Amino acid sequence: MNKVLLITGASRGIGAATALLAASRGYDICVNYRSDQSSADRIVASITHAGARAIAVQADVGFEADVLRMFRTVERELGTIDALVNNAGMLEPQMRVADMSIERLQRVFQANVIGSMLCAREAVQRMSTRLGGKGGAIVNLSSMAARLGSPNEYVDYAASKGAIDTFTVGLAKEVGGEGIRVNAVRPGLIYTDMHASGGEPGRVDRLSPSVPMQRGGTAEEVARAVLWLLSEEASFVTGTFIDVSGGR
Repeated sequence: MNKVLLITGASRGIGAATALLAASRGYDICVNYRSDQSSADRIVASITHAGARAIAVQADVGFEADVLRMFRTVERELGTIDALVNNAGMLEPQMRVADMSIERLQRVFQANVIGSMLCAREAVQRMSTRLGGKGGAIVNLSSMAARLGSPNEYVDYAASKGAIDTFTVGLAKEVGGEGIRVNAVRPGLIYTDMHASGGEPGRVDRLSPSVPMQRGGTAEEVARAVLWLLSEEASFVTGTFIDVSGGR
């Protein structure tokens, strides 16, 4: 019987690549999306065509009611959750901190931090052996921005991912004895649509000379790291990070 994996923000980019790769490795998938239903439906169609089960569930992970509804839907349609990938996140247009509004800061932290913590909370309640579960694995999507700071561009986004790093370590220690492993992946400069959201679609090409490997990465390269952390090959790995950044 396939394991059940919930991936937030899975209608495009790293989330979509992770969903497709996970399905090829024997997972049934919940493809979460916030607004792009057509893209989510295409991912689900690709997965089901390949022989796995998949559903698309709309939910804004920054809102508790949406998260609760999403987890109930997964249980009803796919079964007990075995793994969670906290991938959903957002950034705002490039800007210095001195110009950032409170509304912007609230949006970024609501989606990137509170959303991941709410989803992890619900996953732990279902996975924890202390609570009658059978264990599981959580992978959080952080960013190299957490270490580099993203000055003059996305300090708020970088700070939110720094919070994810701390959350990953703390939760891993909290539930390590309850059959749950918690790790994170820090992507670097990756070719996804997120850069266009920040106002610079060509950002990866502009900054790729600063990468020791002299190129940007792909969503599929990040997905492979995520899937390794979910797998039994990483059975003694928790509270740690894989940087997928070309050495940057």
